[in-house]
Amino acid sequence: MQNLDYLNHTDTETFAGRLGGIFEHSPWIAQEAAKKRPFSSVDDLFEALVDIVKKASHEKREALIQAHPRLGAKEKLTTFSNSEQKQAGLRKLDDKEAVSLANLNAEYEHTFNFPFIMAVRGRSKQEIYAALKERLGNTRAQEFEKALEEIYKIARFRLDDLLNDEEMKPNS
Repeated sequence: MQNLDYLNHTDTETFAGRLGGIFEHSPWIAQEAAKKRPFSSVDDLFEALVDIVKKASHEKREALIQAHPRLGAKEKLTTFSNSEQKQAGLRKLDDKEAVSLANLNAEYEHTFNFPFIMAVRGRSKQEIYAALKERLGNTRAQEFEKALEEIYKIARFRLDDLLNDEEMKPNS
């Protein structure tokens, strides 16, 4: 894959700059992954990224979770998050939906002290609401691990999008 070859041979700053947004507001993961090059495949790269997160301190993993935006919130989002939430219908909620989601998010955050995270690509608003309600029954430890699992899914979608982007080449 041409884009993977490019990432394997580019300087560390460019590598981290291209992949820094895969994990929300956490470029440290891509910076650390740059040290592990070359990667033989996209799967190899992805596994290295996930391994970095798994081996990070609890505090760093919690900071990664906290870096994610609230689903359906009116806050400014990264390009990735905006696109993902828009596709799921969360950027154009009617007033009733917005209040309902805000209340569920507040309950979730009160219960777990971090935002609800779900890979929303390909999901409907109804699926997201149902998952949020269901996951409120979990323990904090279960939700911490579930949040990380969802972050890995989000990161894989984003990585695949980036590596399939024809614009990712030198001087683009």
